[in-house]
Amino acid sequence: MIELEVDRPLTSNGKVALVTGAARGIGLGVAAWLIVEGWQVVLADTERERGAKVAKVLGENAWFVAMDVSQESQVVEGVAQVLGQFGRLDALVNNAAIADPHNPPLDSLELAHWNRVMAVNLTGPLLLSKHCAPYLRAHYGAIINITSTRAHQAEADTEAYSASKGGLLALTHALAVSLGPDIRVNAVSPGWIDARDPSARRAAPLSDADHDQHPVGRVGGVEDVAAQVAWLLSASAGFVTGQEFVVDGGMTRKMIYA
Repeated sequence: MIELEVDRPLTSNGKVALVTGAARGIGLGVAAWLIVEGWQVVLADTERERGAKVAKVLGENAWFVAMDVSQESQVVEGVAQVLGQFGRLDALVNNAAIADPHNPPLDSLELAHWNRVMAVNLTGPLLLSKHCAPYLRAHYGAIINITSTRAHQAEADTEAYSASKGGLLALTHALAVSLGPDIRVNAVSPGWIDARDPSARRAAPLSDADHDQHPVGRVGGVEDVAAQVAWLLSASAGFVTGQEFVVDGGMTRKMIYA
């Protein structure tokens, strides 16, 4: 069951955002937040049935397009659909990813798994940026890459995911230099975000220990990431590009000794 809450009257700011991986989790949270702020949001995802249902729940300011971001032909077709429907594009949020950070131990890590993670998590944002750039440039738009604190620190057996997010962080500042001054490019690096559907969170709530280990006293929610993304897309962030914004409740600044 899909549960969303959009309880403020919606107005339009005339701008269009494309959010990938938007059928659930952080991507869905970002899409819902932007809609409340007046954006027309295109949700892109491989989950066709769920994506269409989510867009219907979000209302007339949401529109769904099926897309595997690792396939250039699908990216080209998806971007063409967006331009055909709305005639403009003002923002791209590269959120789609194979999100489970864990893979088999290094000695049994298959190259196919590595390549698939890289294709979705790193090549996908490159392809979207490449094909959206001409339209973003026309409106002095912005690109936000959703990276991860695992670009800086890791658990065991997370080589593919950590490397993909580290690469995406480097791609962020490379794109910022290449696409400026017409397009700003920034990265948001979430820490522990409880991105489960509300029903799953109610059925298996996180423990006090999970929350208390964070310097802010709680695990993050999708709205924490969405708020940061929305600010970076706003005129208030007009002097900000090529930067990383860590949204992790302070965990990467905490020294932890067992």
